Amino acid sequence: MRPPCSFGSRSLATRVMPASGRLLPFAAVQRNIANQTISEWARALATHFSLALGASRVMPIIALVDDDHNILTSVSIALEAEGYLIKAYSDGASALEGFKTNAPDLAILDIKMPRMDGMELLQRLRYKSDIPVIFLTSKEEEIDEVLALKVGADDYIRKPFSQRLLLERVKVLLRRATSKDSPGSKMPVENVLDRGELHVDPERHTCTWMGKSVALTVTEFLLLQLLASRPGVVKSRNALMDAAYGDDIHVDERTIDSHIKRVRQKFKIVDGSFDMIDTLYGVGYRFREV
Repeated sequence: MRPPCSFGSRSLATRVMPASGRLLPFAAVQRNIANQTISEWARALATHFSLALGASRVMPIIALVDDDHNILTSVSIALEAEGYLIKAYSDGASALEGFKTNAPDLAILDIKMPRMDGMELLQRLRYKSDIPVIFLTSKEEEIDEVLALKVGADDYIRKPFSQRLLLERVKVLLRRATSKDSPGSKMPVENVLDRGELHVDPERHTCTWMGKSVALTVTEFLLLQLLASRPGVVKSRNALMDAAYGDDIHVDERTIDSHIKRVRQKFKIVDGSFDMIDTLYGVGYRFREV
């Protein structure tokens, strides 16, 4: 079982959770960290409440990879306050190494970093994992945004960004990624889709074409599932956005286009003649009738 929380400061950790393992009263936490920095104080409070709400509960691990120390600090504090466990890395190479022993449930990546940039990290990650990935990009990196989606990112947010927006997108992606494992959200067997050579199993989050596995990210899987659910019926980009991101998040239409293009590319790896997803320019997409 994962530990209930992770600390950047061992001395501060002992002030919140002493060696005895007993959670200190909130007032004691306040006294013990009175002389700490604001950053440490916020982290301690986040830890205290996370432990108080359920120390035995396994919390999602989020990997935050950015060479900007201010972003690492501020975003870590915001996410920890929501109860997430944060693993922070300053470059892609150290993150990739860290993932071997601390596999995250979601990753937030900067694009331009030393040693290994976010794009290469994502490409290597996608060989072994389909965890949700959010890219942090700057305004002048629009080409990189499109490329990031093509290589398998689930979403991107431009700097400077609202931490509230980032938190909402993290919640949406984690909710979608974990729903298939939740007892309350198990889909009945009849929701398995068989469309000719296509087999989609939402409960197991598996997809095969001509009997061969096609590895899809959470977003790609949801888009394909919606299209294949009604072959021949055109789905607008707005409908696809709602299926992939929900009503509470708006994304650019080209984000959907990039995801669909990525889905086609993955199917073409299995079958070079795959052409089952049609584009109706100005309207949307449809999965061909078999």
